[in-house]
Amino acid sequence: MKSPLVFLALLLAGGVALAQGAPAPRIDSGDTAWMLTSTLLVILMTVPGLALFYGGLTRSKNMLSVLVQVFVVFSLISVLWAVYGYSLAFSGDGHIVGGLGKLFLIGVAPDSIGALPTIPEYVFIAFQGTFAAITCCLIVGAFAERIRFSAVLLFMVLWFSFSYVPMAHIVWGGGLLARDGALDFAGGTVVHINSGIAGLVGAYMLGKRVGFGREAFTPHSLTLTMVGASLLWVGWFGFNAGSAGAANGTAGLAFINTVLATAAATLGWSAGEALHKGKASMLGAASGAVAGLVAVTPAAGFVGPMGALVIGALAGPVCLWGVSGLKRLLKADDAFDVFGVHGVGGMLGAILTGVFAAPALGGTGGVDPASFSLGAQVWIQIKSVLFTVAWSGVVSFVAYKLVDVLVGLRVSEEQERQGLDISSHGETAYSR
Repeated sequence: MKSPLVFLALLLAGGVALAQGAPAPRIDSGDTAWMLTSTLLVILMTVPGLALFYGGLTRSKNMLSVLVQVFVVFSLISVLWAVYGYSLAFSGDGHIVGGLGKLFLIGVAPDSIGALPTIPEYVFIAFQGTFAAITCCLIVGAFAERIRFSAVLLFMVLWFSFSYVPMAHIVWGGGLLARDGALDFAGGTVVHINSGIAGLVGAYMLGKRVGFGREAFTPHSLTLTMVGASLLWVGWFGFNAGSAGAANGTAGLAFINTVLATAAATLGWSAGEALHKGKASMLGAASGAVAGLVAVTPAAGFVGPMGALVIGALAGPVCLWGVSGLKRLLKADDAFDVFGVHGVGGMLGAILTGVFAAPALGGTGGVDPASFSLGAQVWIQIKSVLFTVAWSGVVSFVAYKLVDVLVGLRVSEEQERQGLDISSHGETAYSR
């Protein structure tokens, strides 16, 4: 069994497996159990994982606001996914979006089989819905500590509808990039580059936080950040290995690759910090782990373990530069370095997937190993990166502009200084 993306690509290529007499689709209890577990793991990596990771990075007066934003955005996108997101992403055969045949999940039943032949369609819907939700939640880290709560929700509705859903169809649902042969096992383009660009655009559109460059913006609890990073790492096994769509060898490959790339990136970031600053920090180790997770995501089921090690080892120092040197060049107040880690790491991983998917380098050869060409695949990967940057950048800019006109993007300076916990939610994360 191939990954979901590979399976969909085969369908578009003319149903090769079916034409050769492959068994008829039949729900398998083992595959279903693994996919249910993977779905739970992705929820774990979002709430509480991502929420605590971001929450620890913020100042204490904004801790609760970050938790609320992640929690509510996850809930909002889960509902929108069932209402229309799934139908537009995974039904129909358009180049940019799918069809309307499964709005409100019409026609789906407990024994229905969707894109994956051995699991119930409801399970596939739930699994992919967690991907949509966490992608939107990732963006929260870029504009934290200064955005209106109503603006967050309105932006997410627009961005989900016009950036995430089309990109999911374009890459995974048989759309434009899928037909071009782009490899993205679990979300390098759809999730990480997509959200990273949205975060960067948001950082520019909202402007710098009050006191940025003059006051200290130190994380209020690196303990919580470490706990959040650990939950992200654990949950990411569902994210990557679950994208195999079955309890099989591809899931095992994605699993070990997720271990190795993350470990290598942690070491690479820590080594870079030690060489540059003289000390390796807890924040650096946690950030390096996330960078490795991001970079191996598009590659997880297509590269061998040694390829994953190299991807992780490169992701650590490259993303360290992304949150330091590149960030200074861009002059953007990306609060929790969404672009530096997810954007930069996603681009690196997407391109290197084209390299290390080569059978000669221990990879699987992607969709069609017999005709794999390293140079051609790398070019396809670069085009997919450029397409995602352009698509997300344009949609994000327009969405932020519309939100600013309708409800206003930013809280007042007084509210920002007071902290969003009190000014936006009337609560505090900690009793005094």
